[in-house]
Amino acid sequence: MSIVSGIQSVSVEVQDQDGALAFYRDVLGFEVRADVEVWPGARWLEVAPPGSPIGVALLTRASGLPIGVRYRTEDAAAAHATLTDAGAAPDEYLVTDFAPPMFTLADPAGSTLVLVEDTPS
Repeated sequence: MSIVSGIQSVSVEVQDQDGALAFYRDVLGFEVRADVEVWPGARWLEVAPPGSPIGVALLTRASGLPIGVRYRTEDAAAAHATLTDAGAAPDEYLVTDFAPPMFTLADPAGSTLVLVEDTPS
């Protein structure tokens, strides 16, 4: 069984979210999937080409939101335990009121991976 069931979104680090939004929406024709303040100073801005199952999160480093590829997993707690047992050292398993269970970890090159539990549609 694979820990990962799909790709949810990728993040792009931007300095100016409104400027990035203008480019992706008005020039490239992307649709806005989400534009919410997760906590003060942390704006989750996600766009995607119409019909695409994979979104592009336009995030600032200052937001504190992880910038990397977000992968889907059927059971985030089980994935966290499996990766811990394998010596991969994932970060803290997070459960919040505003998002599905998730955690981050770094691949061998230091790139950030975010594993997010699938939620029923």
